[in-house]
Amino acid sequence: MLYGEHAVVYGSPCIVTAVDQRVRVSVEPNGEGEIHVCSPNVGLDEYHKKIARLGKDDLPKSVSFVEMLVKRFFEKYKINQGIRISTESDFSTKFGFGSSAAVVVALTKSLSGYFEITMTKKEIFEMAYQAVLDVQGVGSGFDVAASVYGGTIYYVSPGTIIENIYEGDLPMVVGYTGVKADTPTLIRQVAELKRNEGWVEAVFGDITDLVNRAKTLFVKQDFVQLGKLMNKNQKLLSTLNVSSVELDKLLKATKDAGAHGAKLSGAGGGDCMIAFTDSEKRADVAEAIKSAGGTWMDVLTGASGVKFEK
Repeated sequence: MLYGEHAVVYGSPCIVTAVDQRVRVSVEPNGEGEIHVCSPNVGLDEYHKKIARLGKDDLPKSVSFVEMLVKRFFEKYKINQGIRISTESDFSTKFGFGSSAAVVVALTKSLSGYFEITMTKKEIFEMAYQAVLDVQGVGSGFDVAASVYGGTIYYVSPGTIIENIYEGDLPMVVGYTGVKADTPTLIRQVAELKRNEGWVEAVFGDITDLVNRAKTLFVKQDFVQLGKLMNKNQKLLSTLNVSSVELDKLLKATKDAGAHGAKLSGAGGGDCMIAFTDSEKRADVAEAIKSAGGTWMDVLTGASGVKFEK
């Protein structure tokens, strides 16, 4: 997420980019009338569930998104065949890179190929987004959209606008705080604040204006001004109490190292931060993240969306 956190949940726009860390999902036949799931990256060696029981009983957190997506897919397309699902990831799920969204998007694409069902990107988005809501109850779907469409996009929830606004890698550095954040809890925390404090609407309005300004600056490729908007977006998010000591420490370090601007990325409370910087200062900014106790994430942005690989 580049700009627009939290306000996006209430219909405001945001800007988000896809990173080149990929999740791969494969589907194979299984004649036992069950789904079998193997996801070593989340410590799930073998999970079994009868098709008739999908979405019922207690769902282990590690398999909940997969199970709810399969349930929706099977119900929509009247499927009752046993399958084995295997997942692997280029990155650890601890980094808050929208891994749950990536998994459900990749699984939707994989299932559509396996069962020879043609699905548009919009249909993939809608099914994957509903599966995320089945599990989390809340969420704007921007991470699902980034996983489906790739690139850098201007997004309005629930997918009413998905517009590519920039091609290629961004002059950006990504840092991880070392703290895993709880996105649904943070969203509900802001919702509670919104119910009780009238000024929150004004903050969301300022974020909306900022996102729309950022959209025009992407067309001009003015990353100096985009960095300044990051700083302003961060101040607005801080008023919503979603930043953290760890995030603030990394943000200050990157700006001290010469970044144009920096902010948290996502729900807040930990997870990742981002900073726009000139290419010649990128290494210094990355080193500043490490010196401040964070982890520099070596990623490319504006990556392609979901696709078949053989």
